[in-house]
Amino acid sequence: MHSKLILALALPIAALTSCGDVDSTPKPLTEKQSELLTKELAGRVAGTAVNCISDFNSTNVVRVSDDILLYRVSGNLVYKNTLRSSCPGLARDSDIMVTEQFGGQKCRGDLVKLVDRTSGIPGPVCSLGEFVPYRKDKSGN
Repeated sequence: MHSKLILALALPIAALTSCGDVDSTPKPLTEKQSELLTKELAGRVAGTAVNCISDFNSTNVVRVSDDILLYRVSGNLVYKNTLRSSCPGLARDSDIMVTEQFGGQKCRGDLVKLVDRTSGIPGPVCSLGEFVPYRKDKSGN
């Protein structure tokens, strides 16, 4: 009897969580976020997006917004990653960011998990998008 009641209560909840499409449209950047993105990519030109980048080169991560991460590889190269869906709280930069990846590369589809720095309680789990390289413009323009 109890298992039927639990199942009857669980089904509507499961239906609610599985209905509808996930809104993957990034929120507009705030003025501060827009200034940070402009500063970080200044003098650089976007290249063709890639699915993976070497992990050892991507140690310096900049959290621009809940949707955008920048991976500084060198003074000449920065990769912009627009997450596949928004990651609430990512921009606050107060939680620890843990990347779940397979192998020695960060790839599209790898998971980013936020963990509360004080309590250790896990937060949102998000998925990386493509990596767009931005390189210094050598033409001087």
